Formats: sequence, C-alpha cells, structure tokens
Amino acid sequence: MIEFTEGIYNCYVYILTNKNRTVLYTGVTNNLYRRLDEHFNNQNPQSFSSRYNTKYLIYYQKFGWIQLAIEREKEIKNLSREKKLKLIREINPNLDFLNDLFKNNITN
Repeated sequence: MIEFTEGIYNCYVYILTNKNRTVLYTGVTNNLYRRLDEHFNNQNPQSFSSRYNTKYLIYYQKFGWIQLAIEREKEIKNLSREKKLKLIREINPNLDFLNDLFKNNITN
C-alpha cells in the first residue's frame, strides 16, 4: 500500500452506540454530518444500526485519505469489545454522546 502523509479529503471512522451503551457499531464515511443524520433517522430500517438503535456518536477519527480510513475501520472492527472501549475511553472517558458536536452542521 502507498503511504500518504497528508490527504486532501475529510474521511471519518466512527463508533456509535445505543442509548444504554450496550451495542457498538463501527463505520466509515466521507461526510460524518450526513451519516449521523441518516443513522439518527433510521434511513435503512433493515440495517444493523437501525435494528439496535445505534444513533449516538461516542468516537470518531478524521483522515485525509479514504484508504487509510477504511484500513482503520477494519482494524477497529477486529478489536474485542474491551479493546474498543479502551480506545473510546482514551478520548471520551465517560462515553458521552458527541452528536451535538455535529448537530448544527448536518448537510443533505
């Protein structure tokens, strides 16, 4: 794989949870604002995210290249729940919902 030091795009790996923080969902997107809106409004009712009501952002990481974001998403998905929670708690110790950071910036 080609190594890129800095990218020109905004890509995000993110982790959502449900209201009781019992389920973790990891995804990747090039528009976190729009994607959070889609999750929150259950755009795809048959999806894992909709079935388990994972609407609450508890972790995100920004990348400049989609290839790096996809690679990181795969790494996170392969982590145990314990290791995912440790990763999340490094930046969000109380597992606070971070949706409000993006609330006013949702685009269609």
